[in-house]
Parts: sequence; structure tokens; C-alpha cells
Amino acid sequence: MTDFAALYAERLTTPQAAAALIPSGAKVAMALGVGQPPALLKALADRAEARQVWDVNLYYLLSTAIAGETVMRFELTDRIRPHSLFHGAIERKLEARGIEEGRRAVWFVPTGFQQTPRVLTREIGVDTLLATVSSMDAEGYFSLGTNTDYALAVSKSAERVILEVNPHMPRVFGDCRVHVSQVAALVEHSAPLLEAGKAPQQPQDLAIGALIAGMVEDGSTLQMGIGALPDAVCAALHDHRDLGIHTEMLTPGLVELMKAGVVTNARKTLHPGKTVFTFSMGNRSTYEFLHENPAFEARPVDYVNDPAVIARNAKMISVNATLQIDLFGACCSEYLNGRQYTASGGQLDFVRGAAASEGGKSIIACHSTAAKGTASRIVARLDGPATTPRNDIHYVVTEHGAVNLKGLTDDARARALISLAAPEFREGLEREAKAMGLL
Repeated sequence: MTDFAALYAERLTTPQAAAALIPSGAKVAMALGVGQPPALLKALADRAEARQVWDVNLYYLLSTAIAGETVMRFELTDRIRPHSLFHGAIERKLEARGIEEGRRAVWFVPTGFQQTPRVLTREIGVDTLLATVSSMDAEGYFSLGTNTDYALAVSKSAERVILEVNPHMPRVFGDCRVHVSQVAALVEHSAPLLEAGKAPQQPQDLAIGALIAGMVEDGSTLQMGIGALPDAVCAALHDHRDLGIHTEMLTPGLVELMKAGVVTNARKTLHPGKTVFTFSMGNRSTYEFLHENPAFEARPVDYVNDPAVIARNAKMISVNATLQIDLFGACCSEYLNGRQYTASGGQLDFVRGAAASEGGKSIIACHSTAAKGTASRIVARLDGPATTPRNDIHYVVTEHGAVNLKGLTDDARARALISLAAPEFREGLEREAKAMGLL
């Protein structure tokens, strides 16, 4: 009988010794969000600062302060090059500083979330995984906890799997485990998990939340993002019954629906009785509720976000936000002021999966205006790439109403979208639509 405790002890080391296993020229996958390991990332940053390692390419989605204060400091980006698959505040700051200094400080890799495991393991060929995991169980397995997403695929193909064991990381059930025999090095580091702040709600969020809640039938299965708008939708669903969850991101709003008995997963047609997700960003209460809870299954993103898998959930409701929608019906959810702002994430995955579901609805939602009411989010033409093409858009919702674009002619689409714009912008949009030959 294998002595897993002995294997654990053999691999247990210091963060400095573990980081020393990463050679110059390595291609490193850093876990997403909450899964980013503080002790390991600091040790790697210290090596780079001492010029003991260079030419390291770092691949990841959703960097946090954990990475921003260690491996993604501007002064290290000539030795550790951040390759972002999803931009946030840290990347935007690095990019701005790089422009000031006349050199590149962050590299963006366009890809959909569902494709990320393939991109990292096959196209890029990452050779190292750095991730936070739960304590080991009796069978020698660590749970990836809040972050199965692409970490599981990388753990199976990387030359070096280096894990930070944190007793605060919940042990989660599903397809989300890494065995001690796969691991090159382990470090122990007990630290509270990063918590996502709660975005303040505006009146538009409440109006949109009420509209979307009215589109959700009892027994539907939900996918939600994070932020004030999805939180408002969740808050408006508390009178519903027997909802289910199949989502890339598990949020506190969804967890509250489970605690309230609104989400039972009882009527799900895929994985009945289970909340399925691929990563979570929440608060301490969220993580405690996840720990050893049989109502949850964490699965890899290439499964959770596969449109064919999503579509197997009857009455699938997908709710995603956007930055702009043009009069043709396409939306840009990732580009702002001429620069990459976030990324496409899993938006198109769920738009297509929900629309293909029996009785499903794909919903794109946004405030009708931006920049304190001075700019319309409904525009004649997009300012950046189309995150979701016009052919895939189903429902669009602003605080001014909801429209179903499927089956509408191009002129009817334009009129429907103009009706969702703020009143002060509608006349100008009509003029632009006529100049474009849409009306």
C-alpha cells in the first residue's frame, strides 16, 4: 500500500527551493484568481529580482494583487513576461506604464475561455504549473478548490507541477483533483483566501435585474458573471423555485440563492442535484460553503464552457455584460478607449450554449449609457473587436427594456436596439442608421 504521507514529505520544501526548480526560459501557467499562490509567486519574483532567472513567460487569466505585488511588478517584466488571457486593472496599469517607458510590459493572448486548456497545453506548451490547493486527502489527492478551470489540464501535461498547500482552500468535489505523485514540489502556506469586493449597485442595475428575473422560468439553469448587475439579477430571483446552476464562475449571489433554497438543481437535465462550476471568486462565506459540500461539482473549463455541454441543460439562462452593442447586433465586451480592457472570457461559449438549449435564453445586458451618462453603449459601429457576433446575439437588455434579436431583419434589429438606448441618444442613432442604409 502506497504511503502517501511519505510521498508528501519527499516533495515538501521551501518556497525558495521550489521556485529554484523553474529554469530560465520556462513557460509557466499561473492559476487563475484565488488560486494564485502567494508564497511561490513571491519566491519566483525574488529570484527574478536577484537576476537568478530570466526569460520566463507567465500565462494566466484574472491576475490579482497576489501576482501584481510579486511576479507582475513592472521592474521585473523584462525577466518575467506576463502573458494575459484576460486583462484587468493590473494589466491596464502595466500597459500604461510601458507606453510611458517606451517598452512593452504585458502581452495579450486572445482566446475564448473554453479553449484555454488546449491553447496552454498544446499550442503554447506550458511546462510549469503554479497553483494553490487544499490539504491532501487520505488517497493522496489535493483539490484545486476554487480553481479547476485550466489548472487541471496543465497539471496533467506540465513537466513541473508546483503546488502551495493552503488549509483555507476548500476541498471541492468533482473532476478537480491532483495526485501527490504528479507533483514536483510542495510548499505549505496558510493564508486567508483572496475575497472579491462587492460592487455598489445603481438604479439601472435594479431595473435590469428585475427585467431579467421576469424572463427566468422556474426550473431554469443559470450562468452568471460577477459585478453589480449579476448581483441584482440574483437578488431579484428569490421568489423563483427549483433553479439550477451551470456556470463558469461561482459567485456569492449564486451561493445565496442556494442557501435560500431557490437553487435546488432538482430539475436540471444535466448533473441533476449538482451546482457545476469551473472557478469561484467570492468571500469567506462562499469558500466555507464550498468546503466538502456534495451539492457542488467543480469541472475543467473545456467541459463546463463547451457549448454542446451547456446546451444539454434545458432552460439554460446565460447572463453576460457588455461594453458596447452596435446597430447590427454585435457586441464588444472587452475593448475600451482604444485598448484591450478585459477579454472575451466565456461569453461566446455561454451565448451559443444557452441559445441552443431547449427553452434556453442567452441574455446580453448593460446600462444604456457610460461615462456618467455622456456616452451611449448602443452605437452605430463598435470601437473594438466583436466579442459576440451579431449572428449569435439572442436577447439584449438595458434599463429601458428587453428585445429578442433572433429572426429580426437588419432594420428591425436597428430599431429594436435604438429603443434600448437612452432617450437623448435615440435621434442621433436613427440618423446614423439611415446613413448606413439600415433604415
